[in-house]
Amino acid sequence: MITWIQRTFQHHFKTVFAVLLGLIIISFIFFTSGAAGGDPSRHTGLKREFFGYNLGSPADQQRLMGDAGLSANLQVGYGLEAEQIQNYAFQRAASLHLADSLHLPPANPTEIADQIKTLRAFAGEDGQFDAKRYATFRDNLKTNPRLTEADIARVIGDDVRADKVQKLLGGPGYVLQNDVKSQLARADTSWTLATASVDYASFNPTISSTDTELTKFFEENAFRYEISPRVVASYADFPATDYLSQATFNDADVRAYHDANPSRFPKPAADPKATTPAKIDTAADFAAVRTQVELALRFERAQRLAAKAASDFVFSLYEAKVTADSPALANILAARKAPLKPLAPFTRETGPVEFGSSAQTAAEEAFKLGKDRIYSEALATTAGAAVLFWKETQPARKPAFAEVRAKVATDYIENEKRKRFVELGRTLRSLIENRLKAGDTFEKAAVAAATGTSAKVETKVIPAFTLRNRPQDLDYTVLSTLERLDQGQVSDLAIAADKGTFVYVSAKKIPDFSPSNPLYTETQKQLAAYTSRLASSAYLSDLVAAELKRSEPVVK
Repeated sequence: MITWIQRTFQHHFKTVFAVLLGLIIISFIFFTSGAAGGDPSRHTGLKREFFGYNLGSPADQQRLMGDAGLSANLQVGYGLEAEQIQNYAFQRAASLHLADSLHLPPANPTEIADQIKTLRAFAGEDGQFDAKRYATFRDNLKTNPRLTEADIARVIGDDVRADKVQKLLGGPGYVLQNDVKSQLARADTSWTLATASVDYASFNPTISSTDTELTKFFEENAFRYEISPRVVASYADFPATDYLSQATFNDADVRAYHDANPSRFPKPAADPKATTPAKIDTAADFAAVRTQVELALRFERAQRLAAKAASDFVFSLYEAKVTADSPALANILAARKAPLKPLAPFTRETGPVEFGSSAQTAAEEAFKLGKDRIYSEALATTAGAAVLFWKETQPARKPAFAEVRAKVATDYIENEKRKRFVELGRTLRSLIENRLKAGDTFEKAAVAAATGTSAKVETKVIPAFTLRNRPQDLDYTVLSTLERLDQGQVSDLAIAADKGTFVYVSAKKIPDFSPSNPLYTETQKQLAAYTSRLASSAYLSDLVAAELKRSEPVVK
């Protein structure tokens, strides 16, 4: 078999290959307490049998999950989430256990070859098996010490056996005629549409408000205005500019920094009046930007020095055992000769505005502080470094109406505008339908209906299509209306973020529902395969749950 694999096993992209290696190397220890009776890593030395694997053994866990990860990656062409891998691994192990119980023979070379040609990891852009991709995978495999041809042959061979079991469990897949017709109608009905989009931004109704209306809106939507918990804090600042004079480097450092960051220091633009292409002169290009490179390198190293100084400062606080009531803090700050800088109270979501782009990081650290821990670790900032000092955490509270009146007024106006936009949609639809009955085209009816309103309307004709072969740029809002429409009907105004859309069905052709239609047979097979897989998966899920329950550790 290995000789066959060496001769035939050819292919794959380097990026996908790297993912496969990752799946083999990583130890998958992430069993959920609900499915597996707790984290096996908590029970050192615990033996928990699961279809031939010991879930209490890290080696068995890695073998179970590694094989499943590799199998899934080959089949779908990309990495799955950890939870998906775990579920797949359990069902795969159950399938192989059943294969052993049924005495199914190992996969033969022909079966493995056929299986390889179906794997999406080796498919080209047309979805068909690509020998070049396969050859690349084999070439990369030769230089990998952790993944061998024997591993690949074993995993693919096991997948062949697991597929056989799943087909036996699922059976032929039973499908009702009505199911086939419903799916055919959904996928192969031909739609010819016209749309009219109403621009929400251009819709500007006159909306006034009284304090009574605003107060009522405020009370009904109080949750929108609750002020989140806020931290009151100050900070010790370590600006990088204080350490610029201490930042040292040599010519080699400057050149290396330039070469490592080419996008930050583009060479000067070529003379647009030049008649001949400029010669490449790396030395001259470097010399032209050397000053900028030195400044950037000096500031970066000054930032490192600032971060070190901040870390040393935190260590001095630790050594002095500084607490909320400790007098040692005042002495340390006095020796530093730099008072703490106050911060405006901030929430977890906004962070201190004084920290600019580092505000979110500062907020996360600040909300870890309290009476038992009043200072943070050293925080890197765009300007250097800082250490936060906690004063208090203000609890969440409902503000008085007067505090948030401006925001309430803005929200009220937007809410009323949205309501009136919906009302406009009902009115326009009625006008459009009346004009259609009078003989107008949909485009003319839509434009005429919107005359006299502030809203701008844009119409569009969408040629015949089916959902099976729909245009790639077709708006999902349009698709979501189709199941409720027949020929000649106009949809309600389907509202998205910045517009509302009317959909008019100018033509609707139902596909042939007779069994002689090739699409009928194809759809029937697809649904049968789906129901078969569903039945198989349900049986395997029950089998996995029973096995996990059987081997569940007894909690004392």
